Amino acid sequence: MPILILGILLSLIVAAVPVAAVLGILSLSLDELFMRGRRSLMLGDFVWEQSIEYILVAIPMFILLGEIMLRAGIAQRMYNAVIQWVSWMPGGLMHANVASSAIFAATSGSSVATAATVGTVAYPEIEKHDYNESLFLGSLAAGGTLGILIPPSINLIIYGLLTDTSVPELYLAGIFPGLLLASLFMAVIAIACVIWRKWDGDKVETNWAERIRLLPDLLPPLLLFLAVVGSIYAGVATPTEAASIGVIFSLMIAAWNKALNVKMLLGAFEGTMRTSAMIMLIILAAVFLNFVLGFMGVTQAMLEGIKELGWTPMETMVAIICFYLLLGMFMETLSMMLTTIPVVFPIVMHMGFDPVWFGIMITVLMEAALITPPIGINLYVVHGIRARGGNFNDVSIGAIPFLLAMFALIALLLFVPGIATWLPNQYY
Repeated sequence: MPILILGILLSLIVAAVPVAAVLGILSLSLDELFMRGRRSLMLGDFVWEQSIEYILVAIPMFILLGEIMLRAGIAQRMYNAVIQWVSWMPGGLMHANVASSAIFAATSGSSVATAATVGTVAYPEIEKHDYNESLFLGSLAAGGTLGILIPPSINLIIYGLLTDTSVPELYLAGIFPGLLLASLFMAVIAIACVIWRKWDGDKVETNWAERIRLLPDLLPPLLLFLAVVGSIYAGVATPTEAASIGVIFSLMIAAWNKALNVKMLLGAFEGTMRTSAMIMLIILAAVFLNFVLGFMGVTQAMLEGIKELGWTPMETMVAIICFYLLLGMFMETLSMMLTTIPVVFPIVMHMGFDPVWFGIMITVLMEAALITPPIGINLYVVHGIRARGGNFNDVSIGAIPFLLAMFALIALLLFVPGIATWLPNQYY
């Protein structure tokens, strides 16, 4: 049964059917084939009940927050300030790409938004400072993935919703791995530019006076992070309320920068509506598929199959990791997460793994999928911002060293789980 389901799923994706339609077609087909369409009669009530989940309100709020930051020019100022502080290292502005992505990730919650925003701001610097284009583009694609690991994260909210895991705990668990991954990315850049000197572009002239002068441009993202994440752990707000607080703060910052106007707001609202509608349709279709699979007994069958294999928990987890790395080559990350977690999660819990730790592991695997060709979304986002065009392979090849850094983090999480669990354990 799982093989049949996976086969139908991949066939529809290869046929270029939109992801939400793929999940809907699969759900209705399985229901008709194996349960005579009885679950489909419940579709209206089911979708309504799922769509009014309180925590889902956080998704459009975080998307709107990122849209405002981009359109109000906050991201451009942030990038210019970061340049002054990290461009002295081997690799120059490529470190600014990663550092800016990490800072923006602490406010946006979306990898695609992070890659698009920082990429749009940073791309003109390639020719200006004579960088190796492939590695520079790879740093933008990889840096963008931090958007779903460093809190606040939309993917962690969805994981918490699907598995009934505490979102505040997941947010705490994502901090150290997110910072560690950003450091690994910067180490990759430094090593590459030390070995191949010609990849290291022209240095940006800077001084302490200029660094201090631009330091206030780093305050808006910091204030947003404190407003969103700080309000959660201060007990003032839930994750959903914190997202709304972040939107209010971003509007205040835009007003302070004299960038708050009707045109900017309309653009932000339109972008938010488009992205939110796409995500919500995929979520509702995936949740209904999970509902159908539950009644079919697929999850229980897979659990029994795993038991019969006689694998140890570690062997099972390595197999799950390999499965996600392969699947990430062919599926969009959000749909992959929504379609597989309800099946995989019970197996992981049966093996005795921590649900918070697994949430971080899954998120890192989703990050790897974002820069794995041929379906890596961030690769297409970064390729799309290239003003003069070019070969898609440039971005794909440039992302490979950063993919290796992700493999290193996956291994560290596997053998040192405290990287993810220590902070939430200490706090709670």
